Amino acid sequence: MPSRPIPAAEAYPLIWRVVRSVPKGRVASYAQIAYEAGLPGRARMVGRALSDAGAGARLPWHRIINAQGRIAIPKSSTAYVEQKTRLIAEGVMFEAGDRISFARYGWKRGGRAPVLD
Repeated sequence: MPSRPIPAAEAYPLIWRVVRSVPKGRVASYAQIAYEAGLPGRARMVGRALSDAGAGARLPWHRIINAQGRIAIPKSSTAYVEQKTRLIAEGVMFEAGDRISFARYGWKRGGRAPVLD
């Protein structure tokens, strides 16, 4: 039986709570955040929740990357540069210029959540 759609007003606070728990110097995938928020399969909703949060939410949005270990924002954007700069400032190193190792920097909350969805 399919689950009912969860409105953003209910889902976003769950997502934001999980994003806030990703520690400095660690990264998580959109799918992992969705899973931890009780929203498996809703990785895209995580992206929308981060985008819709605004600066006032004070989220560590820069710690959330795609399942390939890359920043999901286009490289030509100022947001990409900001995200990469913030991650480097926290000690996260990039491999081959644009990839982050989940084995080395991935956030493990009890080891249950998948990186991929």
